[in-house]
Amino acid sequence: MRIAVTGSIATDHLMTFPGRFADQFVADQLHTVSLSFLVDNLDVRRGGVGANIAFGMGQLGTNPVLVGAAGFDFDEYRAWLDRHGVDTASVRISETLHTARFVCTTDADHNQIGSFYTGAMSEARQIELKTVADRVDGLDLVLIGADDPEAMLRHTEECRSRGIPFAADFSQQIARMNGDEIRILLDGATYLFSNEYEKGLIESKTGWSDEQILAKVGHRVTTLGAQGVRIDRVGEEPIVVGCPEEERKADPTGVGDAFRAGFLSGLAWGVSLERAAQVGCMLATLVIETVGTQEYRLRRANFMERFTKAYGDEAAEEVRTHLK
Repeated sequence: MRIAVTGSIATDHLMTFPGRFADQFVADQLHTVSLSFLVDNLDVRRGGVGANIAFGMGQLGTNPVLVGAAGFDFDEYRAWLDRHGVDTASVRISETLHTARFVCTTDADHNQIGSFYTGAMSEARQIELKTVADRVDGLDLVLIGADDPEAMLRHTEECRSRGIPFAADFSQQIARMNGDEIRILLDGATYLFSNEYEKGLIESKTGWSDEQILAKVGHRVTTLGAQGVRIDRVGEEPIVVGCPEEERKADPTGVGDAFRAGFLSGLAWGVSLERAAQVGCMLATLVIETVGTQEYRLRRANFMERFTKAYGDEAAEEVRTHLK
C-alpha cells in the first residue's frame, strides 16, 4: 500500500530566557515596546506535521512519500529524512524562500513569545498529486495534513476528482478555517483524524452533528490523550484502544503525529484497524518520552517487548511479522 503524506515541513528554533518577561515591560510604555532578550541556549529541532508523520512511518519501514514545500535550506533536513526511510523526491524546493520556521523564546515562568514564518510552505499549493502518483506508480491513500490552506483544498479536490482515497487531518489549521472550508475538506474522506477538542470544533464550525459527519467519512479516528483512541464507523461498535504504560513524560509535542504514523503504517501492512491503532499508540508513547518530535529511536526488540506487554501475544505476533 503506497501512502503519501502531505503537510508542513518546518524547523523549530527554541530559546530559553532565564528571567521573566513581565519584569521587562513598563506599564505606560507598552505602545512602544522595543526589547531584546539575551538567551541561554538555542535548540533547533526538525518539525512540521507532514515531516513528523513521514519520519514515524519511515521508522516503521513503510517508506512514505512526503509531499510538501521546503526552502533552499532543506538539504540537511532532506538527508535526515532520506536516511530514515522517507521518500522526499516529491518535496517542492523554493528558489527564493526559506523552509517554514517557528522561533520561540520561553522565560522562567514558562511564558512564551513566538513567531511562525510560513516561508516556502505557501508553495505547496503548486504541487499536483498526479505527478506524485505517476512517479511512484500510483497512490493508495493520501493524508491531507496541516499545510498551506490553499494546498489542503487543492489536494483534497484532486483526490476526489481522481478517485484517490484520502484522510482529512486539519490539526493546527482548524482554528483559522471556517465551516465551508472544513466541509469541503472532510466530505468523502476515508478517514477523519482529530483530537477530542478538535472533534467538537469541527462539529461547531460545520453545524453538522457527529452522526452527520460520520456519514460523510468512512472512519472517524479521535485521539483521547492518555486514554488512547476511538475509531467510529457507521452502524458498527466503536473500536477503543488504550495507551501503553509510559516510562516518563518528557514532551507531548508531536505525539498526535506519531499516532498517525503508526496507524497509517498499520494500514500499509494490511492489519486490522484495532491493530493499526495499537501500533499508533505505541509509537506515540515513544514520542512523549522524548524531547523533540523526531528524536526518538525505534529499537525493534524494545518496541515489541512493550507492545506485547500492552496488547498481548497475539497482537504482538501479528505486528512482529511486519516490523523491520
